[in-house]
Amino acid sequence: MFALTALAVIGLAFWAYRENYTTQQVLKETRQLQREIGEAQVRLSVLRAEWAYLNRPDRLRDLAEINFDRLGLLPLRPDQFGRVDEIGYPSEDEPLEIINGVDVSTMNAPVDGESFP
Repeated sequence: MFALTALAVIGLAFWAYRENYTTQQVLKETRQLQREIGEAQVRLSVLRAEWAYLNRPDRLRDLAEINFDRLGLLPLRPDQFGRVDEIGYPSEDEPLEIINGVDVSTMNAPVDGESFP
């Protein structure tokens, strides 16, 4: 009976040691993931700031003027915009067909669906 109790204690000690080791490993991985998330958030903030800087109206206007001969871009006028009731929305009965889909799992896509130049 004493030997059975000793084996049970040894078995429980081994199990507890393994669980402790597994828990420590998971905590280490969690800290690493949190660190990576923080770094990604910093990179995202920098990218958003750069995107806002590059899309300043005065900068875009200057670029349009500099490249007018090649691009032929003109300033926007209020009469160039339509009304919402003029938009032709697809009917709900006909599903939209996706043509030339893109596999985004292999791309380095911009954050939040933004498209970078």
